[in-house]
Amino acid sequence: MKRSVAWRIPAIVAALAVTTSTSAVLAVSPASAAAGVATGYASQNGGTTGGQGGATVRATTGTQIHQALCGRASSSTPIIIEVSGTINHGNTAKVSGNSCETAAGVIELKRISNVTIIGVGGGAVFDQLGIHIRESRNIIIRNVTVRNVKKSGSPTSNGGDAIGMESNVRNVWVDHVNLLASGGEPEGYDGLFDMKNNTQYVTLSYSTLRNSGRGGLVGSSESDRSNGFITYHHNLYENIDSRAPLLRGGIAHMYNNHYVSLNESGINSRAGAKAKVDNNYFKNSRDVLGTFYTTEAGYWQVSGNVFDNVTWSAPSSDHKPAGPDVKSTTSVSVPYSFTLDQAACVPNVVSRTAGANTGLKESDGSC
Repeated sequence: MKRSVAWRIPAIVAALAVTTSTSAVLAVSPASAAAGVATGYASQNGGTTGGQGGATVRATTGTQIHQALCGRASSSTPIIIEVSGTINHGNTAKVSGNSCETAAGVIELKRISNVTIIGVGGGAVFDQLGIHIRESRNIIIRNVTVRNVKKSGSPTSNGGDAIGMESNVRNVWVDHVNLLASGGEPEGYDGLFDMKNNTQYVTLSYSTLRNSGRGGLVGSSESDRSNGFITYHHNLYENIDSRAPLLRGGIAHMYNNHYVSLNESGINSRAGAKAKVDNNYFKNSRDVLGTFYTTEAGYWQVSGNVFDNVTWSAPSSDHKPAGPDVKSTTSVSVPYSFTLDQAACVPNVVSRTAGANTGLKESDGSC
C-alpha cells in the first residue's frame, strides 16, 4: 500500500504565490494570451489552437462555462471562455443543448472541439471540481488552478482527477496551471493529470503539480497502450509520491522540468513505453526514473539531467531504478523543434514561470 502524503502538506491557499521577477523570462501580452502557441506534441497532428477565431465569453461559475459550451451553434464552433473567481459544486450545474453534453459537479468537455478555457482577472480556481475531457479534440486550458478533487469522501468529482482525459482525445494543450491535492488515495484523491483510452498529442507546460500521491498517468492498465505523444516541459513536480508520470506504452518527452521531493518514484516508464528525458533537474528525491511496480519493462533516453541528492533503491524483479549509473536504454526522436535550457538553470527558470497567475511568462533561454 502506498503511503499518504497528507502529513507533509502545509495549509492550502486559494492561489499559489510564484515569484514574478522578469529575469530569464518573457511575458506574454494579454492580447495574445487566449490564443497562445502550442508547443511539443500538442503542436503536431494538425496543431492545437483551441477556440482561436471564435467568440469570447466570460464565466464566473461552472454553470456559465457549461452554458457557453451549450450556446454554440455546433459542438465544434470555436469559443474562448474567460474564467474568473471560484468554480465549485455549488455553482456547477448540468446544462442541456445540442452542442454539449455536460454534468453537474464537473467541468465536462465531452464530444466537443475547438475550446479554450483561460483564467483572467484575479484568477480562476476550480475548487474540489475536476475538468473532464472525453472524446474531444483541440482543447486549450491555461492560467487556472484546480485543487483538491476527490474520488471518495465528499464532495467527489471527475474520479478524483484534477484534469482527466479519456476515450479518443486528441490535441490538448494545458499551460500555466496549478494542480494540487491534499494527500493520496487514502485521503480520497487520485491523479493530478491523467490520460487513458487512446489519448494522444498532449502537452503540459509551465505548470505546477503539488502535494499528491499520484502526479499522473498515461494508460490506465498494462493493456491500455494506445496513448502517447505527450510532452511535459518547464513544470514543477513537488511533494509527489509517484507517477511523475507513469507511462504505459507510447512515447513521452520530458524536458526542463524541476522535480522536488518525489517520495517513492518519479518517471515510471513501463509496459513498452519510451521516455525522452532531457535537461531536467531532480532534487531531494528517490528513484526518479525507472520501471516500477511491474515486470513489464519500459525504456528511456537520457541527456543533460541533474540528479541532486537523489537516492536509488536496489533493483528487484518488479522494481528497476535507472540509477545510480543512469544510462539510455533506447533512442527516441521527436518531430518538433524545441530549445533546451541548461539543466542547472531549471530551478531558477521554473520558479519564475510555472503556474497560474504568473503573467504566462516563459523562458527566454538565459539562466
